[in-house]
Amino acid sequence: MSIQPVHIVGGGLAGSEAAWQVAQAGVPVVLHEMRPVRKTDAHQTDGLAELVCSNSFRADDWTGNAVGLLHAEMRKLGSIIMSCGDANQVPAGGALAVDRDGFSQAVTARLEAHPLVTIEREEIAGLPPSEWDNVIVSTGPLTSPALSEAILQLTGEGELAFFDAIAPIVNFESIDMDVCWRQSRYDKAGPAGDTAAYINCPMDKAQYEAFIDALLAGPKSEFKDWENVPYFDGCLPIEVMAERGRETLRHGPMKPVGLTNAHNPEVKAYAIVQLRQDNALGTLWNMVGFQTKLKHGAQTEIFRTIPGLEKAVFARLGGLHRNTFLNSPKLLDAQLRMKTQPRLRFAGQVTGVEGYVESAAVGLLAGRFAAAERLGRPIAPPPATTALGALIGHITGGHIDAGKGSFQPMNINYGLLPPLEAAGPKRREDGSRIGAKERGRNKKLAMGERALADLDAWVAGSPALAAE
Repeated sequence: MSIQPVHIVGGGLAGSEAAWQVAQAGVPVVLHEMRPVRKTDAHQTDGLAELVCSNSFRADDWTGNAVGLLHAEMRKLGSIIMSCGDANQVPAGGALAVDRDGFSQAVTARLEAHPLVTIEREEIAGLPPSEWDNVIVSTGPLTSPALSEAILQLTGEGELAFFDAIAPIVNFESIDMDVCWRQSRYDKAGPAGDTAAYINCPMDKAQYEAFIDALLAGPKSEFKDWENVPYFDGCLPIEVMAERGRETLRHGPMKPVGLTNAHNPEVKAYAIVQLRQDNALGTLWNMVGFQTKLKHGAQTEIFRTIPGLEKAVFARLGGLHRNTFLNSPKLLDAQLRMKTQPRLRFAGQVTGVEGYVESAAVGLLAGRFAAAERLGRPIAPPPATTALGALIGHITGGHIDAGKGSFQPMNINYGLLPPLEAAGPKRREDGSRIGAKERGRNKKLAMGERALADLDAWVAGSPALAAE
């Protein structure tokens, strides 16, 4: 009995990776790519897995960087994106950067040569045909208008976003709680009964004025010609709010009313920056109302002037971009299937991840899930202790819903992984103290070792995906 194919819509990094994983499992796959039949404003070629922005896959060190750990996990699972990236490296220090043309050509050639891969150059204008019972949609931020409209009708208004409005996210352990304190405005209880749901960072008048000056003077990123990103009153960048008047932020996201400094109750703050818990683990906290177009270097410098955030480690910096992504925690199950129409899986940036490698990683898992389902050998997602599992966990349930627009795309970072059960030693065997930077390096190494070991165990315990 012949195996029916898996259909994949979109030939970017996620779709190419998904197609490779499906085919390598012994399942036929049809990869539908609309270029060159329909071009986009950003792509320059007809090649699969074209890199439209940077040519870097970022840091490649699994012992000290979360994206490097993701690289290592993907290599273990036979990623075509990592394999072709490794084969087309260009010098970039500790990062993995690639010759973009050579990389795309290599991915295209390998998929074209695979006996189980068929590439159809056509636009899927609307939802995939109903007779396609196993589909992966991996169309990315430049999803065609017809498909976007079909998905919007399927998911409902408000469940598909077309723009990122991203506020920075801070690792909890880097916040100075001797300066900051936990309290909700007016001690008002939230749905869970918590009257201390926010972390508050106080500013006096001089600190606030210096902060406003820095916002106004800081270098800003410009929109690309094809983005056409509008500003909405509900997600104005903080520097745009500051341009409307120096007191605007004090009467907006930085208003100090209803809050009392637990460390110094007699002193009233002139302004307060609030952070709200972003994930169920409590390891990540987002800066409320701080979506911004400041360049990343300026964000780090300026936001570390906020009292209590002087040593902040940012899991994600802010931004505003054209994008197309689902409210995945609400819409997708742990196998990346749409809950209301499980024949449809989603992969890549459309699921709410950020970055080349993250997009390809979700494509890798979607491909494995789809192939396993087709073969009748379903597999569980990777453990949450792995970078792959942490990404899936974030986009399908780890994010705390704080209302419309609260789910935003995320890069892989250590804050998405569960903390280690035990903290590392603070002193060496000879009694000398281990510095904070060295303890941090040791912690990242331990998390990487745990992830790779748990991934090996997951692979060993999962049913084989090879064709019979």
